[in-house]
Amino acid sequence: MIEFQSRLNRLQPILEDRDPRKQISAYHDMPYAIFRYSPAEEFALRKAVALLATRLENGGKRVTHISLGDCLKEALESQRPLEDWFQVEREIGLPETIQTIANVLEEYRPLVDMVSERLPETADPTKDVVFITRTGALFPVYRTFSLLEQLKGKVFVPTVLFYPGDLDGAAGLRFMGVLQAEHNYRPKIF
Repeated sequence: MIEFQSRLNRLQPILEDRDPRKQISAYHDMPYAIFRYSPAEEFALRKAVALLATRLENGGKRVTHISLGDCLKEALESQRPLEDWFQVEREIGLPETIQTIANVLEEYRPLVDMVSERLPETADPTKDVVFITRTGALFPVYRTFSLLEQLKGKVFVPTVLFYPGDLDGAAGLRFMGVLQAEHNYRPKIF
């Protein structure tokens, strides 16, 4: 069994509950949780999440998938064609390109807005579940801590952010297992 599978099996009955918000979060204005997995397990996780979504849908839930990879692509294309970003990196170097992309996601095409736009319009916490996936696409330009904080008060249905990284202590996460741990995550970590 893949390491994350037993935790995913513990998460499923919570999401199947009539109103899972209290079980996935201690905060009423942050009804979301983080599901941590090893970056090396990305493709196995995608398959497991698709199967979980099918099981939830068969049980009457409506699952919305939000790909942060798609959001990143949309943000980059809002500024210039995607292939032009390779030229940008050649011209200004990797560190400056990373900062430029971070600026795009924070100021010009904010990631929090793109995620909010993809949330279900007629959200019902007893029916809807949101899965935020492809988080690793943001590495190393954007850390999810700020996204989760900015979503506070905008998300009203049970939401799970699938996070590639390592656990550091009880509530610390190291993005992609590389970056220094962020210990300010308030959502429950599965």
